[in-house]
Amino acid sequence: MEQAIIQIYTGPGKGKTTAATGLCIRALGQGFKVLLVRFLKPYAPPGNELQILEKLKGIDIVTAGLGGIEARNRSEELRENVTATFDQVLPMIYGGYYDLVVLDEFNVVLDKGYLSLERGLQLLDERPAGVELVLTGRNAPAEVLQRADLITVMEARRHPYETGLAARPGIEF
Repeated sequence: MEQAIIQIYTGPGKGKTTAATGLCIRALGQGFKVLLVRFLKPYAPPGNELQILEKLKGIDIVTAGLGGIEARNRSEELRENVTATFDQVLPMIYGGYYDLVVLDEFNVVLDKGYLSLERGLQLLDERPAGVELVLTGRNAPAEVLQRADLITVMEARRHPYETGLAARPGIEF
């Protein structure tokens, strides 16, 4: 891609991962090669959108596999899991094969210290010129935002969770 940029989807509202997933589909429709890296998320339950994405040509998906509610109090394990996943995907990103790389929940990874900010910023500064990079997750660090070309902040004004409506298959997950 001639004019690849860094995109940030952040904020307390719903829709950051959903927007990034939609972008993956759009990019695949244009024949782009896509890498989707999922941090802080366990492997997908049956019926998840990943089952559809995995069937498509041109996309590779790497899931860290540790995350969610059950991992909240396991900071050291999360740090090790995130670091191992990051080390795994770095050569894939630097290899120049992908046109679009989505690092899902990467902002949270940096904000919580599961990966050092220095390592994250180094990736942003050294990414291949033709790689569109999308970072999702709440609390994007200021240093990350400074490097972004596009910043979308999802704002939570009203959410059905507030009225007791649980997450629904096909909508929230």
